[in-house]
Amino acid sequence: MTRERLYLYDTTLRDGQQTQGVQFSTEEKRTIAESLDALGVDYIEGGWPGTNPTDSAFFDTAPKTRATMTAFGMTKRAGLSAENDDVLAAVLNAGTSAVCLVGKTHDFHVRAALGISLEDNLDNISKSVKHLKNMGREALFDAEHYFDGYRANPDYALQAVRAAYEAGARWVVLCDTNGGTMPEEVRRITTETIAAGIPGDYLGIHTHNDTENAVACSLAAVDAGARQIQGTLNGLGERCGNANLTTLIPILLLKEPYASAYETGITHAALKTLTRTSRMLDEILNRVPFRQAAFVGSSAFAHKAGLHASAILKDPTTYEHIDPATVGNARIIPMSNQAGQSNLRERLQGAGLTVQKGDPALGLILDRIKEREALGYSYDTAQASFELLARDALGQMPAFFEVKRYRVTVERRKNKYNQMVSLSEAVVVVKVGGTKKLSVSESMDETGSDRGPVNALAKALSKDLGPYQTIIDDMRLVDFKVRITQGGTEAVTRVIIDSEDGEGRRWSTVGVSANIVDASFEALLDAIRWKLTRDWKAT
Repeated sequence: MTRERLYLYDTTLRDGQQTQGVQFSTEEKRTIAESLDALGVDYIEGGWPGTNPTDSAFFDTAPKTRATMTAFGMTKRAGLSAENDDVLAAVLNAGTSAVCLVGKTHDFHVRAALGISLEDNLDNISKSVKHLKNMGREALFDAEHYFDGYRANPDYALQAVRAAYEAGARWVVLCDTNGGTMPEEVRRITTETIAAGIPGDYLGIHTHNDTENAVACSLAAVDAGARQIQGTLNGLGERCGNANLTTLIPILLLKEPYASAYETGITHAALKTLTRTSRMLDEILNRVPFRQAAFVGSSAFAHKAGLHASAILKDPTTYEHIDPATVGNARIIPMSNQAGQSNLRERLQGAGLTVQKGDPALGLILDRIKEREALGYSYDTAQASFELLARDALGQMPAFFEVKRYRVTVERRKNKYNQMVSLSEAVVVVKVGGTKKLSVSESMDETGSDRGPVNALAKALSKDLGPYQTIIDDMRLVDFKVRITQGGTEAVTRVIIDSEDGEGRRWSTVGVSANIVDASFEALLDAIRWKLTRDWKAT
């Protein structure tokens, strides 16, 4: 059976950059573009050249990609020829082989936003696309507000997309700009658009997620005959975001009827890098990855209930719709006071610890977990701390080093500019082998800003661990969460720390104390010990 080709168009660098709080540097855009190209998307929309220095600089130094690099802009303005419109010229000057122009297809927006006649708008669309073709560029037309426009005035919306198609547009992209159209209506309108003379293999779909239906609407358009899908990594985008390619891609490759009916530029080998690519973007944005994200979230294949874990141990398909490894993710059996021995054995096996069913050590580990959770610890998310606890109970925890003492001071004083500033300093004494080592560090960063006492502690603790130092040099703290588990004067503080290393591994550790610094130090210790436990054998 011959499969039809679906084309994936990524607009993370342009539409994704419209997300509140998101602003890519030129170098970050290069990194993302290279990752998208390695993943296998067909088009990479790099931005809108001429509207800001970052986008213009990106196109000046854009990486060479297999994917078609695309510049974004708008159709020519009324009263100007396409050849003399300086805004359109700036887009063409980016030198990309493909150009995507946005234009109005809703009569209300033509009159209210542009303030021109409906005929002039059609003329702008047609002449802009013809100009791109005359310049030897692949032309794409984003039909803005198409579904709202079709609902209000289907004749005019169809005239607008026909103007682009008949002028030579390779792709006419139907945009649900406000994100309020339901999947069934997207399917119907796309079907009627094809019946009105725009071939499906010239149609694309661009949806927004304002009703949490962007992925469903994109698939509905494909079901109707559209053959290009536009979206962003992790669903970035204005308001509630765009169609999420990290969800759409595995659906298209792994789920029926799409897996059998269509092919994309994404290989199954590249699909295994999807989770890493998703988290790379979060890292660039300094965001904590969304745990419940489909396919790539850290909880996407987490099984907390004992009944579930027992079944998973017998056959993973009992509670997993795909093998997590196909998208580069991993199964997690969280440990909590709801845990049973099935959860425990599965989680131990994932940590490389084999314990036979009925082994008394299983009961001992479960008892320790439940005792410590009663004190405020949580091993549901702190998988690395759980592993260390289990290794200790099994007598398999190496004694890499011993912390003899530590001290943290926080000073508040005026600087030379008569401004009040704070400075934290930490002293940590560890014993490695038979040698004591004293390390001192302060919390001031390269910009002269205080990063706090936990930062000073982390730097001092990881400053000199003798023979183990090279193993932890690529470690860094990427997230820090604090939770008060009891109120009043008997408050207990729980600290969860997420760490990451140069291989992209991410792990969580927990510390509990009435003192937030002490709880943080405990979590930091576990983070380093887990890294050493995993990597020391390999040296």
